[in-house]
Amino acid sequence: MQPLVSIITPMYNNANVIEKTINSVINQTYAHWELLLVDDASSDQIKAVIKPFTESDSRIKLFTHKDNKGAAEARNLGTEMATGNYIAFLDADDLWAANKLQLQVAQLQNNSTDVSFGSYEWIDEDNQALNKKVHALPQLQFGKLLKANYVGNLTGMYNSEKLGKIYTKDLKKRQDWLLWLEALKRSDKPAIGIQETIAYYRITEGSLSSNKTNLIKHNFNVYRKGLGFSNVKSLVYLIQFLFEHLFVKKRLIQPIASK
Repeated sequence: MQPLVSIITPMYNNANVIEKTINSVINQTYAHWELLLVDDASSDQIKAVIKPFTESDSRIKLFTHKDNKGAAEARNLGTEMATGNYIAFLDADDLWAANKLQLQVAQLQNNSTDVSFGSYEWIDEDNQALNKKVHALPQLQFGKLLKANYVGNLTGMYNSEKLGKIYTKDLKKRQDWLLWLEALKRSDKPAIGIQETIAYYRITEGSLSSNKTNLIKHNFNVYRKGLGFSNVKSLVYLIQFLFEHLFVKKRLIQPIASK
């Protein structure tokens, strides 16, 4: 029997893009999945947009927060409701390549890893390619991930049967990094990175990728509040992070030929 993949999608005022996101899941070549949409008290028309999907496809389920609680709590609710053997994440404004699940399920089924991730490309708010690709590392150990977040959350999947369900702390940003750190801490195998493009990350004006000052602040909070390091230890790791980000991770973002 094919393993079930639980896909968790937190939503907040994403009515303008959620249809394309859902369709990128429906169009997967691997069909044994459930899509758990968690509406974090949106004020737009997102429920009306997704209603035809939930009514026509029993694999697509909607859960709601009465009050806005943030992405971490939305992902945690999705994790709580998940029934799959594997858990994956897809934010409401991102997209998947059609073979994404098929490639990762094959990885997890052959027991080569408990955590799978992959390369992804950037798109803009109008779904146009920005001709940049973030290349996944072939393998990723906990110590390497501690220096910088090498897992694009929209590409990550973990074996919840082996590792258990993983809940993340309620940080304003970068709580996804904490989740993948916990996944690798629980596993006795490195994460395996798929080299081909398996997802498309939407760059917006307010995205974390475009705000370097916030990047430093939020990464310090991962070490201090998320992992419970002392101020001194957090500062040491933050310095390592800055070096890793500028001289190692940045090299993984490379231009690609226009399509």
